[in-house]
Amino acid sequence: MLTDALKDGIRGAYSALMESKQLTPRWGQRQMIAEIANTLARIPGPGQVGGTEPAVCVIEAGTGTGKTIAYAVAAIPMAQALGKRLVVATATVALQEQFVGRDLPDIRKHTGLDFDFALAKGRRRYVCLSKLDRLVMPESGENGILPLYPDEVNAATPEDAAPVYNAMLEALGRGQWDGDRDNWPDSLVEAVWFPLTTDHAQCSGRRCPNIGQCSFFRARETLQGADIVVTNHDLVLSDLALGGGAILPPPEDSIYIFDEGHHLPDKALSHFSSFCRLHSTVAWLEDARKAIGAAGAFLGTLDLPASLLTGLPDEMEATAAELGQAEQVVGRLFEGVDIEGDDPQLRFAHGVVPPELVTVAAGLAARFSRLGGSLARMEARLEDMLEDDFSGSDKEAVETWHINLGGMLARAESALALWESYAAAGEERTPDNIPMARWITMLTAGGQFGFDLRSSPILARDILQENLWSRAAGVVVTSATLTALNSFERFKLHAGSPEGGNYKQVASPFDYANAVFAVPKMDCDPGDARAHTQAIVDLLPGLLDPAEGSLVLFSSRRQMLEVFDGVGDAFAGGVLMQGDYSKQEILRRHRERIDAGEGSVIFGLASFAEGVDLPGDYCRHVVIAKIPFAVPDSPLEAALSEWVEASGRNPFMEISVPDAALRLVQAAGRLLRSEGDTGRVTLLDRRILTRRYGRAILDSLPPFRRELG
Repeated sequence: MLTDALKDGIRGAYSALMESKQLTPRWGQRQMIAEIANTLARIPGPGQVGGTEPAVCVIEAGTGTGKTIAYAVAAIPMAQALGKRLVVATATVALQEQFVGRDLPDIRKHTGLDFDFALAKGRRRYVCLSKLDRLVMPESGENGILPLYPDEVNAATPEDAAPVYNAMLEALGRGQWDGDRDNWPDSLVEAVWFPLTTDHAQCSGRRCPNIGQCSFFRARETLQGADIVVTNHDLVLSDLALGGGAILPPPEDSIYIFDEGHHLPDKALSHFSSFCRLHSTVAWLEDARKAIGAAGAFLGTLDLPASLLTGLPDEMEATAAELGQAEQVVGRLFEGVDIEGDDPQLRFAHGVVPPELVTVAAGLAARFSRLGGSLARMEARLEDMLEDDFSGSDKEAVETWHINLGGMLARAESALALWESYAAAGEERTPDNIPMARWITMLTAGGQFGFDLRSSPILARDILQENLWSRAAGVVVTSATLTALNSFERFKLHAGSPEGGNYKQVASPFDYANAVFAVPKMDCDPGDARAHTQAIVDLLPGLLDPAEGSLVLFSSRRQMLEVFDGVGDAFAGGVLMQGDYSKQEILRRHRERIDAGEGSVIFGLASFAEGVDLPGDYCRHVVIAKIPFAVPDSPLEAALSEWVEASGRNPFMEISVPDAALRLVQAAGRLLRSEGDTGRVTLLDRRILTRRYGRAILDSLPPFRRELG
């Protein structure tokens, strides 16, 4: 449905923006606009029948392309013409704020496009007035709110929290604060903020007496008329996990744009995995049982079967006892495991759980299923009472116990998902079927002890196919790093994006010939870790100009620390090393040194290899210690490699090499951040020249001038 009028409108909007902002049109930007518009034209208009090609565009656009302008100018007119809503999901809050605060207002002002937009955040970004009221005037006994995960989020002391809570209540009353965490004038630690928030399970929704003043629902109302909803990947995936349309527009009415879309598969896995901490779940059940017992008089007024009220505490006690048996079984499984170091893990090969644990899991799945059913009946009764304006009951108790039972039900359902997964894990899957990864961590750090059981798909492709690709009206995924070894196959494997989608690479406008990619002569490679570390210590002072801004990236914390100790005082002013300060503080100090005309060197790990923007003099040299192969300690990565090998393929060439190539491109991408940038990228790993896979990795890098020793 890409009519001539629509084409002219898109071209006109782009030209007007370039002219008004005095920007130079970029070939890559124009190409990206055309690819997105042509792909979204596959979406059937009103009364039309859809074609066979999916409206999915996966487009890798190099740094400096101007992705935001390209996808906005292409997608806004297309969405309006098709009667769809545009949902733009970014990976970070900073990108959201930039898009809403600068990019969209600029586009609306200078293009002539007429649209409304709104920012969507999850419930946890807003204060829950019901919880704030109770925390300012805490109740005891049957009216107290039970924490959902007290073992994982430690609440602040009353002395620390009370002044903040009182100030919030006062600011809300005076209209000086809208309940949005990001708009509170002071920084808030999680221990103070988390108890104030709610989630889908605990929220009373339209039944809540505070609905008229609710910060979350007020913000949500602004989404209703918005042509563009800006949010993050996590909220999109949370909405899809709830069936779609719970918070955001329904997928069938939406065109999604995922910026920094290379994060999408990993984000999806985290939303569709399950876990259960044995010891803390036992403690939670005991606390819940006691609370229900203390509230017996009130709960007896709910017009529920007496057997349910008397049986629920017994069911909780029996479930806790069965979890204790599970802890004994798991403890025996760890008898043959090396438990040296923090938090040792036991991963089950091919996701197959030992028969003894499968039996226990089946029993616990039945227990949590019954428990969840009982809690759901009680919660439903309280919802009816909220609808009936409390029917003369204790208002405070009804509100509080609706919150409490919603939280209990959510935790019971979370545990049920884990135990159902383990109960179904007794048979080895065939190589054609993708297994689940299942593993147990023995928690030993920080003086705690317990077992954390996990279950996760090893690939997000089926999840995203079921919840996103097959349901959305259209999807655009864009990032500077979506290919590995110049191919989209890695992304397709992990994300399951349809074969009939439109896959395109758009080159960066940067002149890579102004920068150098160098591999110096070395007598060793990372296969000899000690010799390689010493070689870096010897080479680094001569490689780095002490008057420049430099970034040195390591794959191993141990090697980073040893090199830091080895170079000593070779760099004036010292090295800013990850772990000594927060990431933000390191970048602030680095920029401050460069602005003062001094040199500065940063030592960092993987988090500094992506998303760090140091243009111009802030970074003239990126040194990469070695090809960033993944450390083989992730249960998910180990399970994926195991499945690939069981399928008769080579996991090193199919998984490890493409992953490393992608990470190397990301790391090298820290050098050129604007069109006038120059400098060097130095890789201290000769395997890129000497190993069979090295040429493929080398050829996947941007077209730097090469100095290969």
